Amino acid sequence: MLNALTVVTVVIVGLMVGVEFAVAFIMGRILDALPGDAGQLGHAHGGRMLGALMPFWYIGSVLLSAVWAVARWQDHGAGLVVTAAGLLIVSVVMSILLLVPINNRNKTWTPENRPADWKQQLQQWNRYHYVRVAVIIAAFTLLVTALA
Repeated sequence: MLNALTVVTVVIVGLMVGVEFAVAFIMGRILDALPGDAGQLGHAHGGRMLGALMPFWYIGSVLLSAVWAVARWQDHGAGLVVTAAGLLIVSVVMSILLLVPINNRNKTWTPENRPADWKQQLQQWNRYHYVRVAVIIAAFTLLVTALA
């Protein structure tokens, strides 16, 4: 049962890293290259879609990592799992304090109601997101290393 927990945790966090990496380095560039207002509308739709899913994914990743750390406290690598859980908590706090406020505004924007500084706000979101991606990649790396 504990082996299944570790595998599920690594897979869930790994998939989250992959999605967030794609958002950071692929989707934004695709959306920004679209003509007219299509890119901004795509950003808004992505904010609504992923904004509804990601809280469960992030919190679930923290909980799975915490359960792993407690269940395997005596095992080699428990410190790595605790550190990974801590980094995932940092990513949740970053999300709540920095990214979600911008995303909540972005997901309501249309070409008719978006603010004049909408591009700057999306650029700020991207900068925060790059840091968050680095944090969750570090957490994922620690989880994988803890398996060894």
